Amino acid sequence: MCTAAVYKTDNMYFGRTLDYESSYGEEIAVMPRRFELRFSDGSASAEHFAMIGTAHIAGGYPLYYDAVNEKGLGMAGLNFVGNAKYAKPAAGAKNVAQYEFIPFILSSCESVEQARRVIAQIDLTDTPFSPQMPAAQLHWIIADKQQTIVVESTAEGVQVYDDPAGVLTNNPPFPAQMFRLNDFMHLSPKQPRNCFSDKLKLSHYSRGMGALGLPGDLSSQSRFVRAAYVLANSVSGGGEAENVSQFFHILGAVDQQRGCCEVSEGEYEITIYTSCCNADKGIYYYTTYGNSAVTAVDMHREDLDSGELAAYPMLTEMAVNFQN
Repeated sequence: MCTAAVYKTDNMYFGRTLDYESSYGEEIAVMPRRFELRFSDGSASAEHFAMIGTAHIAGGYPLYYDAVNEKGLGMAGLNFVGNAKYAKPAAGAKNVAQYEFIPFILSSCESVEQARRVIAQIDLTDTPFSPQMPAAQLHWIIADKQQTIVVESTAEGVQVYDDPAGVLTNNPPFPAQMFRLNDFMHLSPKQPRNCFSDKLKLSHYSRGMGALGLPGDLSSQSRFVRAAYVLANSVSGGGEAENVSQFFHILGAVDQQRGCCEVSEGEYEITIYTSCCNADKGIYYYTTYGNSAVTAVDMHREDLDSGELAAYPMLTEMAVNFQN
């Protein structure tokens, strides 16, 4: 499935893995300020905040998986199958379809606090993008430099949760993901000490035994614990290159390798791409399963006052730098 994280150093880095068995031709899409956004309720936004992120572009419309706007607000949607429930469009309500939730928020909100207020006034609906593309079952992480929240639309309605861990995976619902961390409060980056029994002479048998007991499987609960632990204990120096490198190492802790997670006969989930966006600078970095070299798209190198979408297909072929 997927894992998202927020890493805050001198800048804020927002990104995710997309884990699935096949690609939908994802592209890095820069939506400029004058790209006309038409919403499912018939309203439109002729001018708005610019944004950059990964999207499947259908009929000229970017269906964003994750994105960051020019104000430094980031948002990503992750699979939430079995728990996501949306409302039906209702007269008199502010109806926002699931597929347009990311551009709806990022086009108009500068901060998480503003996004909270907007979300409290809308109904998330199951309106499909097209008959061939029904509403995906998702929940969302939204972050700025001050705070991170998770938004879930379930049978009980829309809930907004504070996310002090700065991480989101898939199922179960977010409160259960956070509660699971209680089982791992004993984890430490330091060498373990004997808490098992003072009657047994237990000792270290090697160096590097920090994080002993950290779960290593690919379930969403275990990925949540692993990503939260690695994020909370990450240390990087100064500079963009080191921070970006560290972010990719954080999400590298939850990479899915082909063959390890079979979802149907002969079909395996893999980490199709990993993203890292410097939300302060608007630079979107990514790697793909076949190309671990970091590629970047800078939204500020585009004409952000344009009305035309700019899109770059992901580079998926392995790039090797020979030194001799």
